[in-house]
Amino acid sequence: MEKIVRNYLEIKSIDDLIEKKSPDTKYYVEKIFPSDFQLNKFFYKQIGKNHQWNDRLVWDDNKWINYVSNPNINTFVLKDKKDIAGFFELIYHKDSLEIEIAYFGILEEYMKKKLGGYMLTEAIKLAFSYKIKRAWVHTCSLDHQNALQNYLSRGMKVYNSETIKVKSA
Repeated sequence: MEKIVRNYLEIKSIDDLIEKKSPDTKYYVEKIFPSDFQLNKFFYKQIGKNHQWNDRLVWDDNKWINYVSNPNINTFVLKDKKDIAGFFELIYHKDSLEIEIAYFGILEEYMKKKLGGYMLTEAIKLAFSYKIKRAWVHTCSLDHQNALQNYLSRGMKVYNSETIKVKSA
């Protein structure tokens, strides 16, 4: 059995955000509209292969289309001029006025370029544009080694932590 630590983090005010600027003006974040399930699927597979993202691997195209067509789910990409470098999904929970930052990640060839802090800054700013009470995310010990520190460095606070046991691959 393998032990995995999962941390849940939140930020309750845009004033608590510790911004990280883009390391270069060629990088920017753009909303995908109209939604494109192939793009979500691509990022999920490419980024997730290193972090054991596997719950969506069984989804057929119809399930992907239904997912990205949900008006409460918005996908954003980090662009390097015209090229794609990373992505995140914001899931709006209207009943509780919360945004979940879901499936946040950067493609391998864009790692070590100081883009994670910038992309998370943009995700949090976009989340609070919805007039929410908080933005939250969860990360685990399978995610990128800098993930937890990135969330903490942007002003997010751990509000819950758990250790789960899974069968080793």
